[in-house]
Amino acid sequence: MASQDWLDKDFYKTLGTSKDVSDAELKKVYRKLARKYHPDSNPGDAAAEAKFKEISEAYSVLSDAEQRAEYDQVRAMGAGGARFTSGGHGGQGFEDVFGGMFGGGGGRSAGFGGGQNFEDIFGMFGGGAQRGPQRGSDITASTTLDFETAAQGKTVTLDTPNGPVKMRIPAGVSDGQKIRAAGKGQKSPNGGPAGDLLLKVSVRPHPVFERDGLNLKLKLPVTFTEAALGATVEVPTLGGSSVKLKVQPGTPSGRVLRVKGRGVSSSKGTGDLLAEVQVVVPSHMSDEAKEALAAFRDLEPDDNPREDLFSRARG
Repeated sequence: MASQDWLDKDFYKTLGTSKDVSDAELKKVYRKLARKYHPDSNPGDAAAEAKFKEISEAYSVLSDAEQRAEYDQVRAMGAGGARFTSGGHGGQGFEDVFGGMFGGGGGRSAGFGGGQNFEDIFGMFGGGAQRGPQRGSDITASTTLDFETAAQGKTVTLDTPNGPVKMRIPAGVSDGQKIRAAGKGQKSPNGGPAGDLLLKVSVRPHPVFERDGLNLKLKLPVTFTEAALGATVEVPTLGGSSVKLKVQPGTPSGRVLRVKGRGVSSSKGTGDLLAEVQVVVPSHMSDEAKEALAAFRDLEPDDNPREDLFSRARG
C-alpha cells in the first residue's frame, strides 16, 4: 500500500480504537465488527460490504507488527497537514517536505547526509518506497469436533474475513493441534500472496475411549471369576462392531490387553486398541455367594500379596 494511502486513512478510527490498543483487544474489536458487517449477515447491503472491506484492510495492517510500526511512522511524518502529493497549487510536495526537514533543495534527490535520495530516505522507515508486494496476514480460527469425527477426519466450513472457506481436517487430529491452510488467510493489501489460515482443533472427550497417539485406550471391567478363571469377553471399538478378547486365568487389575489394528487410522499409520483390565468386586452378594467365597478363602493359596510392601516402602 502506498504511503499516501496510509496518510489518508486512519485505521485506528476505522476500528474505533486508540493508537495504543493491544493486539488482543484489536483482535476482539475486529471480530465484533467483522461479524456485524460481514456480507453474509447483510446480503445486498453495499454500505455494509464497503465497511467490511475497510475494517478488514485496517486490521490487515494493524495486526501485523511490522506493518503497524511502518504505518505509525508514516502517519507521524504526515502529522500537521503535510502530504506526499505531486506538488502543485495549494499543497506542499514531497520534495518540499523533505527539503525543509533536511535542508535540501527541491527535486528528487533532496540532500540528507550527503545526497540520500527518495528511496534512501524512505528506507529509514522500513523501506516503504522500495518495498515489494506484501504477504497478507495470517488468520486464526478454531473449531470443536466430537471424538469420533476427530479420529476419522472431516471437512469443515469456516467463516473468514474473505468469506466461507472449506478446510479438510485429517484423520487422527488431536486436541489442541493446529492445522495450516496455505493461502486461505487475509489477502495482501498490495497484490502479494495471501496469508495462511491457522485452525486450532478442540476435541470433545469420549465417555469410553482415550487417545494415546494413534492408540485408543479404555478401561475393561471384568468380574472376579472372569479374572481368576479366565474368560472371553466382548470389547467395543470406536465407531464399529465389538471384538472378542481373551482374558487369561489369573489376570490382575491393571494388565493391558492389546487388540491390533483397532486404533486410529491416519496417514502416519494405524494404532491399536489397549484395554486395561479392572477387576470389579461385587458390592452385593447373596448368603450362598458369601458362603461359597468363604469356602474359597479357606482353600486359596497361603500367599500374602503385601509381603514385601513394607520393605519396599522403607526403601
